[in-house]
Amino acid sequence: MLNQVDSPSDLRRLNRDELGRLSNEVSQHIINVVEEKGGHFSSPLGVVDLTVALHKVFDTPRDLLVWDVGHQCYAHKILTGRRDNFDTLRQDNGVSGFCKRDESEFDVFGAGHASTSVSAAVGMARARDLKKEKHKVVAIIGDGAMTGGLAYEGLNNAGVLPSQFLVVLNDNRMSISPTVGALSRYLTKVVTNPLYNRVRDKIWELTAVLPGVSKTVVRRMAHSIQEGLKHFLVPGMIFEELGIRYIGPIDGHNMDEMLETFKNLKKAKYPAVVHVLTRKGIGKEKAEADPLKYYSLSGNSNGQQLTPPAPGYSETFGTIACQLAEDDKDVVAVVAAMREGTGLVPFAKKFPDRFFDSGIAEGHAVTFAAGLSASGLKPIVAIYSTFLQRSYDMILHDVALQELPVLFCLDRGGVVGPDGPTHHGVFDLSFLRSIPRMVIAAPKDGNELRDLMYTGLNGWKGPFAVRYPKTSSILFDNAKAPRQLKVGSWEVVKEGSDVAVLAVGSMVQEVLLASEHPDLNGLAPKIVNARFVKPLDEEMLDEIKDQFSTVVTIEEGSLEGGFGTAVLTALTDRGFDGSVERLGIPDQFVEHGERTRLLKELGLTSDKIAESLSRLALSGVGVR
Repeated sequence: MLNQVDSPSDLRRLNRDELGRLSNEVSQHIINVVEEKGGHFSSPLGVVDLTVALHKVFDTPRDLLVWDVGHQCYAHKILTGRRDNFDTLRQDNGVSGFCKRDESEFDVFGAGHASTSVSAAVGMARARDLKKEKHKVVAIIGDGAMTGGLAYEGLNNAGVLPSQFLVVLNDNRMSISPTVGALSRYLTKVVTNPLYNRVRDKIWELTAVLPGVSKTVVRRMAHSIQEGLKHFLVPGMIFEELGIRYIGPIDGHNMDEMLETFKNLKKAKYPAVVHVLTRKGIGKEKAEADPLKYYSLSGNSNGQQLTPPAPGYSETFGTIACQLAEDDKDVVAVVAAMREGTGLVPFAKKFPDRFFDSGIAEGHAVTFAAGLSASGLKPIVAIYSTFLQRSYDMILHDVALQELPVLFCLDRGGVVGPDGPTHHGVFDLSFLRSIPRMVIAAPKDGNELRDLMYTGLNGWKGPFAVRYPKTSSILFDNAKAPRQLKVGSWEVVKEGSDVAVLAVGSMVQEVLLASEHPDLNGLAPKIVNARFVKPLDEEMLDEIKDQFSTVVTIEEGSLEGGFGTAVLTALTDRGFDGSVERLGIPDQFVEHGERTRLLKELGLTSDKIAESLSRLALSGVGVR
C-alpha cells in the first residue's frame, strides 16, 4: 500500500481499510530505517495513525500542518514524497530529522526546538485572513511541547481568532522525560472526566435544530449549566477560558473517530483544540513497553540501544554532579525536560529532593535557578547548548545582573551531527561572551570538567558556564579529588617555538594529534589549553605577544564573536603587529550529517588542522 502513495493526494483516494494497512506499513518503514540508521523512535511511531488521518482530511500542502516537537514528523515525511529516500534520514546530504522548509513544500515551518507550533500557526492564520484566503491551519503539538510557556503565549492569541484554527494536542502521556507540572495533572482530569464533553456535545447537537431566537435563549441557559459542570468536573478548563473550543479526548489510534472529528472541525469557523491520546512506540512491542528507553536509537541496533564509547561527557558530568552533591548539601540540579540526555538520572535517584525538572521551559529553569541561588543554594543548570539560546534574557537579567552564582553545564557544545542546525551548539561561546560577569570555560577532558565544575560552584560569585561536546570524555579518573582552578588561567600542554596555538575544549586533543602529523614540515607549535574563553589569560597573552609573530586560535564554535575574536581583540589592544589565524565555524548554519565528516569539512579535525598549520610553516612563520 505504501508504494502506491507518492503524495497525500494518493492517500486521500484510499478507503478506510486501506488507510489502516497504510499506517502499518508506514510504521514498519520507520522501524526499519531508524533501527538501521538511527533517529527518534518511540515518538514518531506513536503519531503515525494521527498523521495519516490528518493528511486524509486536510488538503495538504494547501492546508498547513505545523509539527511540534519536530521529530514527530517522520510519517509526515514518508507520506509527502520522501518515502524512497527516507533511508537517508539524518545522514550526510539526506532527509532531515525535522521539518525543513527548503526540503519540501509540505514542511511549512521548520521545527527542532519545542513549543513553537501554536505561535507560528497563529501567524499563518492571521496572514490567511488578511489575504482573504480559505485554507486551513493546523498545529500539531505534543511529546511534552505543551510544557513550554511559548505554547501558552500562542494559545492566548489564538483564542481571539475569528476564523478556523485547530490545535491537535498529541498527548502520549510523557515527554522525553516524564511530563511535569500542573498541565499534566490537568489533562489527566480531562481524560478521566468525559462526562463534561458528552453533555456539552449533546446540548449543542439538540439546540442545533431549534429556530434562531429559541436556539439563542436555550444555548445561553445551557452555557450557564455547562460552566458549572465544567468547573465541577474539570477545574481550570484552560483552553475554554482562553476562548478555544475543547474537543476530546479522542483515541489517536481509532481512525474512524479521528476522521470524523477532523472532518467536522475542518468546517469550523472558530479556534479549537482536539485532545488526542496516543501511545509512544506503538508498532514495536519493546518501544511501547519502555518508550523512554527507546526514545531514540543510534543505528545498526536491531531495535537495541547501542552502548556509546564510555564514558561520554554527559555520563561523566552526571557522576561529577553526584560527587559534588555528596560533599555539599547546598548543591542542587535543574534540568529542562532532559534528565536522561544530560546524564542526571543518577542524581535524580540519589537526591530526589534536590533535583528539579522545569519541563520544556528553559527560561523558567534559569530564573528558577536564580531564585535558588538568591536563597543560598548552589544550582547546577544542566542544559543542551542549543536550548540555552532560549533563555538569553534570563541569564543576562536574572542571573548576571544580580551577580548570582549559577553553574551552567552546557551539554552538546559544538557540532552534534545528525540532528543538524537546530541542535548544533555552536553559538554559545559567542552569545555568552557579551554578558558581563559571565565566566565561560571548556574542558579538554573529564578530569578538567570536574575541576571546572568545582571551581564554578566554589570559586566564583556569579554565572559560570562550562560547555562540553557530544563525545567521550577522555582521561576521567573517578577517584581523583576536584581542585579549584584560577579563573582565567590557561595551561601549556606542549611547548614549541614556531607558532602559538590556542585551542578550546574538544580542539585541544585534535591539535595535539595534528602536531604529530608528518606533513607539518617541521613546524613546532606551542599548544595552549585555553580552558577559559572568558576571562582570557592576560599574563599568557602578554608572553605570547612578545614571543610569537603568529597566533592560531581553534574552537568548535562560531567565529563570529567567538574565542578567536576575543583573542584578536585582546592582542590588537596590546599593539600586537603579527597575524592571528582563526579556525572555527564560519558565519553559517551547519547542516546535519556525521560529526567527524562535518568537522572535517569545517577544517576542525587533526588532519585538516595539520594542513592549516603546514601552510603557516611554508609561509615562514617564526618567533620574534
